[in-house]
Amino acid sequence: MIRGTRLTVYPDIYILRFLIMPKPDSLQGSLDLLVLKILSRRPQLHGYALMTAIQEISEDVLRVEEGSLYPALHRMEEAGWVRADWVIKDNGRRARIYELTAAGRERLEVEQSRWEAVSGAVNRVLRMA
Repeated sequence: MIRGTRLTVYPDIYILRFLIMPKPDSLQGSLDLLVLKILSRRPQLHGYALMTAIQEISEDVLRVEEGSLYPALHRMEEAGWVRADWVIKDNGRRARIYELTAAGRERLEVEQSRWEAVSGAVNRVLRMA
């Protein structure tokens, strides 16, 4: 799940745990939010590219496993938030690419607003406690 020891020093490891193993609380939609946001800026990515983007953009703080990402992508496709198509890559191999839909853009706005409210509330508690 989490590779390397560098991640253990980050206080965000609690958030990482919820990205990999969602729990029924305010952090459950984090993976959806990250995927939708990345697809809004980088259309037509395959699953591995999404995992790599999350890891690179977060500077190796966040990692998502295939066992979490692909079920999330399938769920988002069923919800109509992403569209998936098979393509043949330059090397002749097939890849499934994902693209944000109009409904996905709307969902992104909702999820981003929810995340900003939750993170703002956590920051207020941290400042005032």
